[in-house]
Amino acid sequence: MATDLVIVGCGGHGREVLTIVHAVNKASDHGSAWRIAGFVDDAPSEVNLKRLRALGADYLGRIHVLATLPAETHVALGIGDPRGRQTVVDRMAAYPRPAAVLVHPDATVGPDLVHGEGLLVFAGARVTTNVVLGRHVHLNQNATVGHDCVLGDFVSINPLAAVSGGCRVDSGALVGAGAVVLQQRHVATAATVGAAACVVRDVPSHAVVKGVPAR
Repeated sequence: MATDLVIVGCGGHGREVLTIVHAVNKASDHGSAWRIAGFVDDAPSEVNLKRLRALGADYLGRIHVLATLPAETHVALGIGDPRGRQTVVDRMAAYPRPAAVLVHPDATVGPDLVHGEGLLVFAGARVTTNVVLGRHVHLNQNATVGHDCVLGDFVSINPLAAVSGGCRVDSGALVGAGAVVLQQRHVATAATVGAAACVVRDVPSHAVVKGVPAR
């Protein structure tokens, strides 16, 4: 029997999460794994609501609507920004619901992956061996995470980014689209690695680095 799922966030990232759900359901050997109950968002734009309707998805209302849903209803955070995602999770503590783990069937993950709740792995992402991922980590399209990496809670690895082996990426950090983090590097808490940057040295907490080499 399918499990009810609510996606939090009506923007483009939330709609991309919907594509993971559809792909997981299509690949399921036992019928649909998830039933989309709808989307919640405190301030959806009219454009995004129109795009949801075009996908046949329902807008349920503001985030507090979760309190009215059955306790077994799962949630998936369709919020791309790590700090925004953490803020919403903190708010949702008032009406806790289990967080779904969604892995697109066109992604690959190592058999020894260890992860927290709310992991989203988008199409084409690759995770190799002895990798640890925290809560609500998002690995976007065609991102790669190499061997022996540890990623903290709420980390986002954006499309086509590559985190090489033996790296640590701490809570709330973001690695931008097409960026590369070389092996054994440390990207500290809430740091941002700009798109197409190449990280050759450790990145301090809350820093924003860009360029090749990233500085």
